[in-house]
Amino acid sequence: MDKTKHIVILVPPQTSLLDVAGPLEVFSKTSDYMMKYRTVKDKYYTTHLVSMDDTTAVPTSSGMPVICEGGIGGIRYPIETVIIAGRGEYRKGAPAHILKWIQKVNKSKSKPRIASICAGAFILAETGLLDGRRATTHWQLHDQFAEKFPLIKVEKDPIYIKQGNIYTSAGISTGIDLTLALVEEDLGREVAIEVSRILVLYLKRPGNQSQFSNILQTQKTDYRPVKDSLQWIQEHLDEDLSVEQLAARASMSARNFSRVFYREAGVTPAKFVEKARVEAARRRLEETRLSLEEIAAECGTSDANGLRRLFIRHLNTTPAAYRKAFA
Repeated sequence: MDKTKHIVILVPPQTSLLDVAGPLEVFSKTSDYMMKYRTVKDKYYTTHLVSMDDTTAVPTSSGMPVICEGGIGGIRYPIETVIIAGRGEYRKGAPAHILKWIQKVNKSKSKPRIASICAGAFILAETGLLDGRRATTHWQLHDQFAEKFPLIKVEKDPIYIKQGNIYTSAGISTGIDLTLALVEEDLGREVAIEVSRILVLYLKRPGNQSQFSNILQTQKTDYRPVKDSLQWIQEHLDEDLSVEQLAARASMSARNFSRVFYREAGVTPAKFVEKARVEAARRRLEETRLSLEEIAAECGTSDANGLRRLFIRHLNTTPAAYRKAFA
């Protein structure tokens, strides 16, 4: 009996190479880890690269082709998961036979997981399987996606979303985060963390982490007063970070500071401070055993109630629930 989990990655022409290679590496390294450290005799995952037009060499946006085993007609194994890479050339609609096949897979008794990476959400949306569900895609495509598929509850912030057996992820590298989440479902958090270490990832990101990193935001501007303020905020979260105080540090009026800050950082000072505090608190919940009061004090949210309100506003969950899920 075939005990391996068969993973099908659908590869549209001109997709991003990382949309394919990221999940592929996660599943491959997981199988290697299981055989080496968990005394599993056979590969836990077997991945299949499948083209959407029955060809074997599929061109990608970077110019390097992906070699597939053929099209969906050659599948003769039980499917555990289908992953749809970025849509590539199919910007005006995917082939009808592919959409019907995805719908058929979803109706099978085994109820396979069906996931999309980046703009692959457009293909998944065309099947109707996302109607009435929450979903995400690359932040640059959010407005276009929401306008084209009004029945979908499109969210711009999360890096991936799970709704039953249907998953969507944001831009490119978040396919790795989504795949690690699938590994965690199958084999537990410890294995997913070990695979993250093997891949030399800085951290294993939960799905409700924002696509927009405050750390990247600090590198966005070269304008010294704002750049210094961004860095100061990250390092002094437990201090008074009101616009007035930040403006005084920058030797500017509060009004002018707010205007310049928004121009350079693309967000208001207050919004940046809130997001910085959420990110810092989230890391402490994941990595430490500090109490909620201690975390609140370190992150400048006054008390545990303030921290709770901040988490509900930004992550739609409480700090306690977040720690239980991701610590």
